[in-house]
Amino acid sequence: MVKVLPGSDGNTLGIQVSGNLTSKDYEEVMIPKLEELINKHGKARFLCYLDEDFSGMEMGAMVDDAKFFLKHKDDLEKTAVVGAAFWIEMLTTMFAHVMQGEVKTFPGEQLDAAWEWIKA
Repeated sequence: MVKVLPGSDGNTLGIQVSGNLTSKDYEEVMIPKLEELINKHGKARFLCYLDEDFSGMEMGAMVDDAKFFLKHKDDLEKTAVVGAAFWIEMLTTMFAHVMQGEVKTFPGEQLDAAWEWIKA
């Protein structure tokens, strides 16, 4: 399940992910909201908080994730991933090499610091 976080404004979208991240979450929430910000502002900032109930991603969600971030690799000024398991940190680090903007991971207890960084 994906929920838009308070503090999402301007060109910044913050989401909270609980349970299993699905392709439906990408297609109905994340992709439309991020593309709306990109179309409106030219560049977007994205914070993804994987909370303590996050249990993983279905394969379709992984494909949607890769396709979206490769398509928009030049359209994201900053991307923060908060509370990620080791394997997600590794994937995030790999994608950071092809993305033009800054990418940073934070431990789950540093959500406030991630917000400060994403908005600075």
